[in-house]
Amino acid sequence: MVFFLELTFLAVAALVAVPVTMLLMQVLLAWRGERKGEQPGGERPAVAVLVPAHDEAASLGDTLDRLKAQLKAGDRLLVVADNCSDDTAGIAWRAGAEITERHDELRRGKGYALDHGVRILASDPRPVVIIVDADCTLESGAIDILAREAVASGRPVQGLYLMHAPDRERLSSRIAEFAWLVKNHVRPLGMRHAGLPCQLMGTGMAFPWSVISAAPLATGHLVEDMKLGLDLASRGTAPLFCPAARVHSEFPTSARGAEAQRSRWEHGHMGMIFGALPGALRRAVTTGNVELLMMALDLMVPPLALLCLACAALSLLGLGASLLSGAWLPFFAALAVMLLLGSALMLAWICFGRGIVSARDILFGMGYIAGKLPLYVRFFLRRQVEWIRTERR
Repeated sequence: MVFFLELTFLAVAALVAVPVTMLLMQVLLAWRGERKGEQPGGERPAVAVLVPAHDEAASLGDTLDRLKAQLKAGDRLLVVADNCSDDTAGIAWRAGAEITERHDELRRGKGYALDHGVRILASDPRPVVIIVDADCTLESGAIDILAREAVASGRPVQGLYLMHAPDRERLSSRIAEFAWLVKNHVRPLGMRHAGLPCQLMGTGMAFPWSVISAAPLATGHLVEDMKLGLDLASRGTAPLFCPAARVHSEFPTSARGAEAQRSRWEHGHMGMIFGALPGALRRAVTTGNVELLMMALDLMVPPLALLCLACAALSLLGLGASLLSGAWLPFFAALAVMLLLGSALMLAWICFGRGIVSARDILFGMGYIAGKLPLYVRFFLRRQVEWIRTERR
């Protein structure tokens, strides 16, 4: 009986160790930072910038002004006003963008807006389509870099998408910004250094027309970008990470908006782990698709707070099992997994995160992590399945 319990526990520990080990490998590969590589040269191809917008009147004008500053003759700028109840369409029209409105209360979500926009662009396509969210800012030169990379590689290209905490006084805001940095900068940078693809992040994405025009976009999935990345990897066009092209946004300032955003992202990610991951692993193994396999393993890394909670629970279970059985193998196995996670987070903080969180923040961050437990419990009891716009202020 004791042997069976130990074997069961070790199997669970091994399962938790897979995403922890993947995270550590990504951080180790990324620790030397961004390597300056040569950017594709030549004339930048014409682009179509696609901006999906749902009730984004407050931020859309500034986004369009910054985008227009990077456009050239022959480029297109299309805004999809998706199920809007405000002046999103009017602001886009006054800014000089092309505008198309979509009204469909049954098919709601960003994926449907993107599908609608691509079908509009098909009447006069450009070699590259770049998707930018209505509340984001692209750094100068980002469109040129993304477009050239997409044409040179023939694959989707994901820029570095960073989110910033407008209220740096709150510990939760700083911890959230650090977790975002690990997810969207450190981990994909490690994948890039290993010559591997990355997940799509929803904005700052460039696609060759041949790829985006055939992509399965029409979905109401909470993390349509993550799903699209796996679908494209299955087709042999896995996305590439391009940290030289940067796009910025801010976390919501309202508590309600922040909670809704976290719920959508994290429930969506967890839904992909339980729903899409097994099929992706099976396809990768049966077809020998190494890039899809690595993206599936990357997908296994859950939100950092959840991974920390899982390792903490594993340690407590290991201690309990060892005390009951008198055999210390379960406890030491759990401790090894916890040390791997601690090493990954500490290295990520030393190399990338010291300007965001202090060592003291990390020590007190367990309170923030524990506070997210109800969010993860709701996934199993009453998960979010419909796309809801984030209330930013």
